[in-house]
Amino acid sequence: MEKWIALIPAMPFIGFLINGLGVKKISKPVAGAVGVACSLAAFLLALLVLFQFKSEDGKPVSTELWNWISNPRFNIGFSFQLDQLTLVMLMVVTGVGFLIHIFSLGYMHEDEGFGKFFAFLNLFLFSMLILVLGGNLLMTFIGWEGVGLCSFLLIGFWNKNKAYNEAAKKAFVMNRIGDLGFLIGIFLLLYRFGSVEYSVLVENLSLVAAVNDPYLVWAGFCLFVGAMGKSAQLPLFTWLPDAMAGPTPVSALIHAATMVTSGIYLVIRMNALYSAIPFVQEIILWVGLATALLGALIGTSQNDIKKVLAYSTVSQLGFMFVALGVGAYTAALFHVITHAFFKALLFLGAGSVIHGLHEEQDIRNMGGLKKYLPITYGTFFVANLAIAGIPPFSGFFSKDEILAHTYAANKAAYIFLAIIAGITAFYMFRLFFLVFYGEYRGKLSSGKIHESPGSMFIPLIILAVLSTIGGLIGIPPVFHAPHLLADFLSPVLEPGSRLVTNFNLGHSLSHTDEWMVMGISVIISLLGIAVAWLMYISKKTVPSFEAPSGILHRLTEGKFFLDEIYDWVVVKPVNLIAGLFSVLVDLLMVNLIVEGIGMMSRGLSMGLRTSQGGRVSGYLFIMFFSILIFAVYFLVSGI
Repeated sequence: MEKWIALIPAMPFIGFLINGLGVKKISKPVAGAVGVACSLAAFLLALLVLFQFKSEDGKPVSTELWNWISNPRFNIGFSFQLDQLTLVMLMVVTGVGFLIHIFSLGYMHEDEGFGKFFAFLNLFLFSMLILVLGGNLLMTFIGWEGVGLCSFLLIGFWNKNKAYNEAAKKAFVMNRIGDLGFLIGIFLLLYRFGSVEYSVLVENLSLVAAVNDPYLVWAGFCLFVGAMGKSAQLPLFTWLPDAMAGPTPVSALIHAATMVTSGIYLVIRMNALYSAIPFVQEIILWVGLATALLGALIGTSQNDIKKVLAYSTVSQLGFMFVALGVGAYTAALFHVITHAFFKALLFLGAGSVIHGLHEEQDIRNMGGLKKYLPITYGTFFVANLAIAGIPPFSGFFSKDEILAHTYAANKAAYIFLAIIAGITAFYMFRLFFLVFYGEYRGKLSSGKIHESPGSMFIPLIILAVLSTIGGLIGIPPVFHAPHLLADFLSPVLEPGSRLVTNFNLGHSLSHTDEWMVMGISVIISLLGIAVAWLMYISKKTVPSFEAPSGILHRLTEGKFFLDEIYDWVVVKPVNLIAGLFSVLVDLLMVNLIVEGIGMMSRGLSMGLRTSQGGRVSGYLFIMFFSILIFAVYFLVSGI
């Protein structure tokens, strides 16, 4: 089995090399075939490894390709680690990634950068696989930086548009802020334990004897800062909605299966650390809750179909971090999986709508598309039911599990989270009703609206099936059925669970409370859908193109003016300081010293150059005069 592990990331990397090096020579059909085939090969290899995986006493399978960094104090190998958590992430990343590659064949078929696009997609997949397969924090960091680079390349893919380039730079810079925290966390753990290998860290963390050790608190907080950047948590989330500048398949890849799940994966991977520092878990809980609330509120007033889904992702990521904050690691990963299904379906469905309307993205110019795009309509409806948490769709099971754990751990946080679930149902069905119901409000003639080709709607159907049945891997205990995901992950989460038990930090929930939480969540979601139906179907309300009225509407449509606040608080002061340094340091110090020395040298050379006229008589005069001076000097000094 070990021999197949390294081949999983190698497959998309080969695709990147072929399409990248042959971008000007390879035809579109060949480039598409290479990109899809390499992503399919990675998925099949991941499937093979899943079936062959055998763990001895719950220990992961490690493969070291070579000794990477070696010195007397520590060794870091270029190594891969395969365990239950890795396998789950491999299946999600390669499976959903493969479907997005297929969808891209139809969506990007007329784009002049078709081959380059598939090269970047393959590189993105390779980087994410390195991230989840890494056997140590430094290997994870390589993949972490790789997906950051690929996000920059893909968000700014249509680089002739300046606004898209700005969005790409924004994503890159904001992720670098989080990455600095990640690096500091790595250094702290390396100094404390002399290793960043996951197996060594888990072994040492399992022996932690005190809650909230200050050293571990700082290390865990710094790693969480990295997760905040990559997984778009407050205050480092504003890059994610702007990532909509890239082609729609990129949005699906970033939001559903790859980049934004990295932070959740990191915290789950380091569950033994976070179980020992409940102080940081409390921070994670409230940051996640604030992000979920902010994302949901902003989503209620957006009119760009992709922006609504972007803020939905921000909010759903907040849900996952709330789960991490209460120690519900299985619930967080469960929601990562179901979210990958229904959010990929939503984004690809939005791409199908945009494709059918010839690049229209404003939902105010849509309406009545149910009869024109029947397959997109049906699959989008399934995704909406899943994200709203309506049983028996996948989102119901994972969202309910998060709500149940939050209720057991923190009643106040649960109340907010339940309200956010209702807001989610409202704005998602607001989007659904405005796009597919009523009369068509666009300028495009109805005869030009068309359903997507097979390469685009087949992935939609597959994802719709997964969004329907995906929740069966985590049936609640109240139904007396096995929780397949929890059972499968138990060896990975056992060290953290042991610490929680030792420190008496666990939470429990009775079946009665679980039924209550389940019922409340469904009722609140149905209320959200009902309000959306009353506003946009019964009253036939359509968002105005005019400036928003009302303070709350202005705040939510203006995204709480966070970008403007960051511009005034961070960007403008930094630019001002940079300008001052440019004058004081660059012009007055560097230029003055460097250019002053240059001017002095130039002046001296000009003076000396006049003595080199090429006349023999002049040279004889200078020689005679110099000898005379030396003679007088020797006579006077008595030498």
